Amino acid sequence: MRDGHRVPGRAAPVARPGRAAPRAVASRRRPLTCREASPRPPEDTITPDKSVSWAYSEDFLPSDDALLRAADRAAQLGVPAVSPGQGAVLRLVAAALRAGAVVEVGTGTGVSGLWLLRGMAPDGVLTTIDTEAEHQRAAKQTFADAGVRPTRVRTITGRALDVLPRLTDGGYDLVLLDGDPLEAAATVQHALRLLRPGGVVALAHALHEDRVPDPARRDEVTTALREVTRSLRDDDRVVPAMLPSGDGLLLAARV
Repeated sequence: MRDGHRVPGRAAPVARPGRAAPRAVASRRRPLTCREASPRPPEDTITPDKSVSWAYSEDFLPSDDALLRAADRAAQLGVPAVSPGQGAVLRLVAAALRAGAVVEVGTGTGVSGLWLLRGMAPDGVLTTIDTEAEHQRAAKQTFADAGVRPTRVRTITGRALDVLPRLTDGGYDLVLLDGDPLEAAATVQHALRLLRPGGVVALAHALHEDRVPDPARRDEVTTALREVTRSLRDDDRVVPAMLPSGDGLLLAARV
């Protein structure tokens, strides 16, 4: 029998004296609970193999010669640069926004700027701010190596907190913050003012060498970044997400 129906070619079971008739077995099993369906408890889902997945994700899009040379310049100057995984995310966000106007705090040697330019609209302009003129000279070389037209990049030498107040409210699609982490809280507020509705603020190195998630880490930089990431998480003006790409990339869309 199957679900109360006789199976063709098979005799029905016969009850014997002194023995209860066999019960039909239902073919449908009860749904598994979450615990039964997943043999491993949630805390075991992060395994050492995740490091392999992370490395694979970071190298998913290989860097070309221009990016590799820019990364070498960054290493020589001691300037932190976004990883290929972070750069790929930034390019994707710029492309999804069809970004025509982007602000970058922390020019470095042009690694992040080049990723952004490659995702932006063909006539989009990147405004990039850095306190070090030497870094911006290196970045200009990076952009030239990649064939970026000079008219697509506006470099401003100075402190972000001095420059950002002079930029137009609501005039930008994307703001990347990769400058002094101790100024991140203030620059985030300027970034939210500069963004159009639907624009995105991106905070690079948001996990700070895996220190931010560790409550035992209480140094000044870690504490500052922990506070600014929490403030964005709880800010009703944005829709945030923390990505583990590179050294951590916090994205928040202006609503």
